[in-house]
Amino acid sequence: MEQSYLYIKSLHLIFIVTWFAGLFYIVRLFVYQIEASQKSSPEKEILGKQLNIMASRLWNIITWPSMILALVFGIILIVIMPQWLSQPWMHVKLVFVLILIIYQFKCHQIFKQLQNGVVKYSSNYMRLFNEIPTLVLFAVVFLVILKSAVNWIYGTIGIFVFAIMLMMGFKIYKRIRESKENS
Repeated sequence: MEQSYLYIKSLHLIFIVTWFAGLFYIVRLFVYQIEASQKSSPEKEILGKQLNIMASRLWNIITWPSMILALVFGIILIVIMPQWLSQPWMHVKLVFVLILIIYQFKCHQIFKQLQNGVVKYSSNYMRLFNEIPTLVLFAVVFLVILKSAVNWIYGTIGIFVFAIMLMMGFKIYKRIRESKENS
């Protein structure tokens, strides 16, 4: 039983890593697709076609299967260790998992729009949107490792500080990009 638990936990972690990799990269591809849509012909069509292929392969071959397998192995772990459901840290973790699933579905909506040539968001919006899974990742890792309500309070404060630092970094990066474009 213990050996199978470790294999299942390993598979769960592997698919979490690939799921996050897909989520991080798909939104970066969204940025490139949006920026390509603003270029003139023929560059717009060439880049658009290639980026659509890249996004489609990433989304359908890596990200969706990784999410499904991460959730399946996570559910199996809970079936093996049902006592986790009585622990407060697990409740908070499951809320973050729900947030990540909602994020995945929002990404899917944006993916479909961009595949159809519909651009509803700016590249700057997508850059900020891309930070949501980063915050979830930090929160879940600290939560799972620390498993303490007091430490979770400090962790929450740390996540907000980290989010503020990301926003400041984004603004600095945006200014640098704009100054290079204007030079």
